[in-house]
Amino acid sequence: MIYFASDIHLGSGDIARQRATEQRFVKWLESIEPTAEVLFLLGDIFDFWFEYKRVVPKGFVRTLGQLAKMAERGTRIVMLTGNHDMWVGKYLTEECGIELYTTPQTFDIKGLKLYLSHGDNTNIKGQPMLRVMNRFFRSKSLRVLASWLIHPDLFLRFGQWWSGSSRKAHTEQTDLKYLDPLIEFAKGYYEQPIDHFVFGHIHIPHQRDNITFLGEWSKAASWAELDDNGIITLKTK
Repeated sequence: MIYFASDIHLGSGDIARQRATEQRFVKWLESIEPTAEVLFLLGDIFDFWFEYKRVVPKGFVRTLGQLAKMAERGTRIVMLTGNHDMWVGKYLTEECGIELYTTPQTFDIKGLKLYLSHGDNTNIKGQPMLRVMNRFFRSKSLRVLASWLIHPDLFLRFGQWWSGSSRKAHTEQTDLKYLDPLIEFAKGYYEQPIDHFVFGHIHIPHQRDNITFLGEWSKAASWAELDDNGIITLKTK
């Protein structure tokens, strides 16, 4: 079985909420471990992640331990970064065996050509400020400069504040109109034939035609499954 999840936002909210979300996610990981051939994590697994050369954010040990255990037992774990965890380095790969990508990717799985993306940086031509911000925050030069000049405690505090503001805006979205830019992108994608598109970011679990939008995890587990018959199904629990 192939599994897809996104927008867990580990580390968001107060301590009780952080622990409840992580317990929910780890319990789900344990439940799929016997059948998971590939696990795709489509971004914003962490509410904020900035990786220094020798420093990573504290916490998440239950999640990281379970992911490492699954990777060691043969599950292929693929993570595409989102707008909250784009500042990854080598740690998650070297420590947990996670295959990392910072841009949308296509994969041939179960006879299907899949286009996978977090979705935050897709079809934003009409949003010049967002384009500038995305380019700014994804700058490798900025990342190196910040890691040299800003103490981890200060930068992580800022990052958690910024991530909280961004996440709140998406969590409160319920109107399906917010899916329109990604639907438009998928329907106009002609670079190569794609059987199915999977996105995160919007926090609204939904399926339309050959497009799946993954939900977020603040209140319930939300994921998708691809079975041996080539059918992708949304699940919540």
